[in-house]
Amino acid sequence: MIGIISDSHDDLASIRKAVEFFNKKQVKVVLHAGDIISPFTVRAFKELNSKLYFVFGNNDGDKVTLTKWFEEIGAVSCGDFGDLTIDGLHIALLHGTNEVLVNALAKSGDFDVVVRGHTHDPGVRMVNGVPVINPRECSGVLSGKATVATLKIADLNVEITELESD
Repeated sequence: MIGIISDSHDDLASIRKAVEFFNKKQVKVVLHAGDIISPFTVRAFKELNSKLYFVFGNNDGDKVTLTKWFEEIGAVSCGDFGDLTIDGLHIALLHGTNEVLVNALAKSGDFDVVVRGHTHDPGVRMVNGVPVINPRECSGVLSGKATVATLKIADLNVEITELESD
């Protein structure tokens, strides 16, 4: 199982809840689709028991320090775009500020799944038979709902989960 998170926007409490959720679910890897924002958020990801891959979003600031501090805890920066293969599943990981690009990736035939963020709109949209997954927003800053997603590798089943509020 793969954990999916996006748009955490410096919300340490929500990130910690997401990490706790992913650890409980024993996900194999976590994909962060951007808008982490500040390097200090790395401390909230330190307890994650799985490998973390991330891309930058349009609001991410100090990308050099973000990369350095996340790499110090074993996370992998994919820059602006991740081309990942996890258990034979070919995944495109991006923030998704350009809808034409998101759709082109799904239509390309090169990817089994496209993971994106940015819009804060949750769900799975099928494009040419390829699921385009958006977990909404970990921070809950726009919708008031802090959410993450899980993806079952075997059947591409996606579940979006609202994190419990305090």
